[in-house]
Amino acid sequence: MGLLDILLGRTKPVVPDLDQLFALPSAAVTLEAAAGFTPTGQGAVCFATVEGSAFEQTHREVQALLDADTERTGPPVRLLRDDFGYSWLVSERTPDQLSLLVNDLHAVNSAMEVNGFGPQLLCSLAGFEDPDGRALALVYLYKRGSFYPFAPLPGAGQRRDNALELQVKAALANDLRLEQDLSRWFPVWGAPGL
Repeated sequence: MGLLDILLGRTKPVVPDLDQLFALPSAAVTLEAAAGFTPTGQGAVCFATVEGSAFEQTHREVQALLDADTERTGPPVRLLRDDFGYSWLVSERTPDQLSLLVNDLHAVNSAMEVNGFGPQLLCSLAGFEDPDGRALALVYLYKRGSFYPFAPLPGAGQRRDNALELQVKAALANDLRLEQDLSRWFPVWGAPGL
């Protein structure tokens, strides 16, 4: 970063550290002890929709790689588009296979990055729920290299449980690199895998 960048208030972007995803299984243990949330076995990677044969080839390769896993007992990996025009590659495992789900998420992110689609990557999430059926996602922001909790409230409307999100943030402070700027805790309404 040069003097001109400092004078103009520009900052260096955070380099994504996909290995942060491997901290999720140990964070899940803390999350269960602190708040009673357990993994659902569902997760997804979100990226800006890309058209073209190079992306389709990358998508097919990633899907074939993940579907070739002989331990996969759930449905095959799916590509979905949400109401906002973003694409989600969704993986489902059994709830006790969080480590394998994390491997899936890491493989998708890595393949997208290696094939030149890193700038299109937005976030990855892993789903959790408590015995009362409340949903929670731990969301990894690709461009920030950090996690944040997202807890939608059940029922009609788009409302979130901010108190629960802050409780989870405090509980996981030693387990995950958490996003400190709360304005970057974007809602992921209707996200597959949540």
